[in-house]
Amino acid sequence: LFLAVCAVGIGGTFQYGYNVSIINAPTQHIHKFLNETWRSRYHKELNPDLLTFLWSVIASIFSLGGLCGALIGGSMAIRLGRKGALLMNNVIAILASILMGISFPTGLFELLIAGRFLIGINSGIGLCVQPLYIGEFAPKHLRGGLAMGTSIFLTGGILTGQVIGLRELLGGEKHWPLLLSSSCIPAFAQLLFLPWFPESPRYLLIDRGDELSCAKALKQFHGSSEYRREMEDIQRECFALDGEKPKKPWQLFTDPGVRWQLITVIVMTMGQQLSGINAIYFYATYVFEQAGILAEKIPYVTLGTGVCECLTALSCVRSNYVGRRYLIIGGYLLMTLWCTVLTFSLTYQELYSWVPYMSMMCVFAFILSFGLGPGGITNTLTAELFVQSSRPAAYMIAGTVSWISFFTVGMLFPFIVNGLKQYCFVVFLLECFFVAAFLFLIIPETKNKSFLEIKKEFHKLNFGRNA
Repeated sequence: LFLAVCAVGIGGTFQYGYNVSIINAPTQHIHKFLNETWRSRYHKELNPDLLTFLWSVIASIFSLGGLCGALIGGSMAIRLGRKGALLMNNVIAILASILMGISFPTGLFELLIAGRFLIGINSGIGLCVQPLYIGEFAPKHLRGGLAMGTSIFLTGGILTGQVIGLRELLGGEKHWPLLLSSSCIPAFAQLLFLPWFPESPRYLLIDRGDELSCAKALKQFHGSSEYRREMEDIQRECFALDGEKPKKPWQLFTDPGVRWQLITVIVMTMGQQLSGINAIYFYATYVFEQAGILAEKIPYVTLGTGVCECLTALSCVRSNYVGRRYLIIGGYLLMTLWCTVLTFSLTYQELYSWVPYMSMMCVFAFILSFGLGPGGITNTLTAELFVQSSRPAAYMIAGTVSWISFFTVGMLFPFIVNGLKQYCFVVFLLECFFVAAFLFLIIPETKNKSFLEIKKEFHKLNFGRNA
């Protein structure tokens, strides 16, 4: 099970975290490349406004690709299987790496844009299919811990990108094309390791009706002595679904049996993206400067935020045993607290010498709280709140909402920060508090429960108390 999570994660959410992270290091080098290409092509200087626009397209087209990936990820998982979709996804990553790698020697910045779009599609599919696959092959008593593999590899990707992007490694002027094309390495790693593992047992039995392959897959995942319990659970779910085909995303919106599950997933996904985690990273550099850290040393201190997230995701595997409900609600409440403290500390930054260190503490505490709650649990709950026929469509909807929110934050965030300054955290603390309140009122505990038991928990909410 552990090796399967590693084989799935290296080409899944690791790619998302890695490609979000590595684009920051070569910003100035890409600006120079755009200027030189424009000058050699048109024999005139590139207009600064056009340069800003081209850079914005290179940075933001990743999220547009992610949205496209989320929209097709569920369909790929149904047609090709969970494992098949992930293997096919690596072809997209390798093609993207080639395009980004040859953009500099060919002098075609259009290839850089195309490569970023394709790697966005790869990340969108990975974010959709990886938690779906892990959630289906994990036994229910280990589902929470194994599902944290999604978060561990995502944060591991961010941290790896921060390290590889240092100017001493591939972040220098000569090596930035290699940095952007290095995402082919995780893709090749998954193509090498994932074929050794079986397809999702639930997919094999419920979607394909292949009981023999399902039993064989369960024996490989759970051992020959433990697989029968899981087999019985899958058979019960198969019997309850009575041959129901996988649903399309728009069918979930008209199905009263999943109304509150769908609302919960949309609120959690939007809450995760709009929680203020991007604001924290934006303000981190300013906070570190105020604490007296030299500008050239800040990239190394920023690595601490990546380490922070990674350690939280790892520790969350163990703390998952206290229950998903406590972790996600507690995470949002802690983020509300740190937003409040950070607003005060940024406001009175100049008054006392110890205040900047308080701000630094808040930055790390907020990231820890995010990793403990929203960052780690959201994907786990998305898998648990739906039965087999609705799960791929639910991940498509969640992925779409996530990428639209990610794009919206990217577009509006600079205006919010410029307009409200440090008071922007008031917006985020209110958002965190309201999401915590909603989850407290709606979401049940899902730990150690089968997918059918969780569905029954929502039955009264969906159909009223007299149902």
